[in-house]
Amino acid sequence: MNASVQTGEKGLVEMVSVTKSFHEKIVLREISATVAPGTVTALIGPSGSGKSTLLRCINGLEPIDSGVLRVNGEHIGVVERADGFYSLNRKKCALQRVSVGLVFQHFNLFRNFTAMENVTIAPMQVLKRSKAEATETARKYLDRVGMLNWAEHYPSQLSGGQQQRVAIARCLAMEPDVLLFDEPTSALDPELVGEVLDVIRLISASGKTMVLSTHEIGFARQIADQVVFLDEGKVCETGSAEKVLDHPAELRTQKFLERVLA
Repeated sequence: MNASVQTGEKGLVEMVSVTKSFHEKIVLREISATVAPGTVTALIGPSGSGKSTLLRCINGLEPIDSGVLRVNGEHIGVVERADGFYSLNRKKCALQRVSVGLVFQHFNLFRNFTAMENVTIAPMQVLKRSKAEATETARKYLDRVGMLNWAEHYPSQLSGGQQQRVAIARCLAMEPDVLLFDEPTSALDPELVGEVLDVIRLISASGKTMVLSTHEIGFARQIADQVVFLDEGKVCETGSAEKVLDHPAELRTQKFLERVLA
């Protein structure tokens, strides 16, 4: 990946020497990467390698300690002034996150809201859309993920795969420039994984910039324009899916793939 900082093109994600620690533990170590607009990047690596933290940093849920992290050419979580960088307030950080949607492992749906209400609440409250407009948008995206017929169901009435599809529709309804997926199938029963992967595959074909962490190596091979292998918070190898997954250059990547594909 090209680590240079570029111009602010919609859907462009830029990271230069991004470092993040929790107390004394360094979780991300000098991460430099660029995600080009309209491409799909798959983050792979063992548990604890920093994949989820990296996604949360891109989304602005976690502030970075040092380095540069920009989406659409705009610094995430901070503003640059002549004498340095200053943290944005919570309201401005929340507004930034409108352009970067994050689908969590465990759905995080509001349990007392229907699927429709889960998808309309953010457009109405954050984007100030009318109820009619938000409902129209929600119907479009619930239909896209195959959940329109379940619009009036509550999360407790839905399977895990259905809940995750509603969560994806909720992100899409905000019409973000970048869509992030944090192990979107890890909380699902094996027989439900396919239905969620099919939805993600459909979205990837639409030209949306996407970054997903996944243990589904076969799926990454199918949809990813580039694959990044993380280990101990560092980028160990990056390149096309064919290069990294079929012809890995690094011994650490080879050993990881041998273990997960065995």
